Amino acid sequence: MSAPIDASIIIPAYNEANAIGAILSDLEHSLASYPGSVEVIVVDDGSTDGTTAIVESHDVKLIQHKTNRGYGAALKSGIARARHPVILITDADGTYDNKYIPTILSWMDRYDMVVGARTGEAVHVPLLRRPAKWVLTFLASLLTDVDIPDLNSGLRAFRKSVAEEFLYLLPSGFSFTTTITMALLARHYSITYLPIDYHKRIGTSKIRPIHDTLNFLSLICKTFLYLRPLRIFLPASGLLVAASLGKIFFFDLSVHGRIAEASFVVLLAGFQIGMMGFLAEMLRKH
Repeated sequence: MSAPIDASIIIPAYNEANAIGAILSDLEHSLASYPGSVEVIVVDDGSTDGTTAIVESHDVKLIQHKTNRGYGAALKSGIARARHPVILITDADGTYDNKYIPTILSWMDRYDMVVGARTGEAVHVPLLRRPAKWVLTFLASLLTDVDIPDLNSGLRAFRKSVAEEFLYLLPSGFSFTTTITMALLARHYSITYLPIDYHKRIGTSKIRPIHDTLNFLSLICKTFLYLRPLRIFLPASGLLVAASLGKIFFFDLSVHGRIAEASFVVLLAGFQIGMMGFLAEMLRKH
């Protein structure tokens, strides 16, 4: 039987006075019988509603940002101060049930990251966010060749050393979870998913649907351009080369008897993009 996992639980909080007290009390109850050593770190990301006073009434480590710096920035502050080799993150808004935390931690002896996938029996995701969530997950799965049940769940555990490897890539906003998922998949780290329920949040959401969705989409592409450039460049190169050759043989030569200049330009662009991909891959490996 493997030894229990020692973990640092990080909870970013920004104006969550309505929920944080109950979350911390329930977390204490959920961890009462957990055999490993656990520290709880709350990162108060510039709250102005009394969140700080509520957190101070509990036996947890408190980190304070003077101004609101973002979800990812709060997590990175917590990771820097964490003393255990495994990090578990969760939210302060009541959406994630603490009862899953012991199970997630117990799986960390076999995986580099365990994600609480919001695919349980009771999942409350606002209708407005579902189309964007599906598109982002589909694109990420397409790029990684991996079926991703939940791309950006805020309840997950990962090794501190692995997170530190990608700190230069991890953003300060809500895209933190999306980016770390893509980064670990790109480098073939082991990830598994635990189906969980997802409750309606307490208080007002800080997510900006259009702005954050576009940011998520940009970061998915940027992450793979940096970590696996050929995965982006080769399909683009192949598409342009195939399109130009098709036009040359089935239109230019058969209809006009000559090759149009535009076809040469597209063909050349396809080869150039392919060469850029190989160059980017060589630079990445060095």
